[in-house]
Amino acid sequence: MNIFPIPRCAVAAMAGSALFLCLTSAHAATNPPIRMVDGVEYMCGGASKDEARFMEMVAPRWAATLEFALGQTSRGVSPEDVKVLVRSKYTGKQVMEATATGPLMLTRLEPGVYEVEATVGGVTLTQLLTVFNGTTANARFVWPSNIDVPALAGRTVVTQDATASRQ
Repeated sequence: MNIFPIPRCAVAAMAGSALFLCLTSAHAATNPPIRMVDGVEYMCGGASKDEARFMEMVAPRWAATLEFALGQTSRGVSPEDVKVLVRSKYTGKQVMEATATGPLMLTRLEPGVYEVEATVGGVTLTQLLTVFNGTTANARFVWPSNIDVPALAGRTVVTQDATASRQ
């Protein structure tokens, strides 16, 4: 005997809601964490397709996007543990020092002109990055895939300038 009759449609709705909550919470768990260093928020990720899609979706809400790659491939081969150092171009003051753990790093830098150094295996690439208010600045650091990293350890390689794009 059923003391509290529950319509089948209500049971189906509850089961569907439970499934939805499980799926959305599982998806939310894959989003990269927002970290803070030297008073600057940043987020690293993009190793998986879903994470890269998420990072690209939220990138317009961040002041700067830094992308790291090995060779001229379009994503897929990226260095791990990139040491990132950001300094004010005009004062030389260090603004941020962190380690990027994925091919994309989003930062909330204040508007200004920065010199950004990205180092992998002792090879440092340097770019100027200009951050404007309300616009996302972009910089792509590409290490040649045919270099001998130990032989170049400690040398600085200067690459192209970063760009800022209005959206």
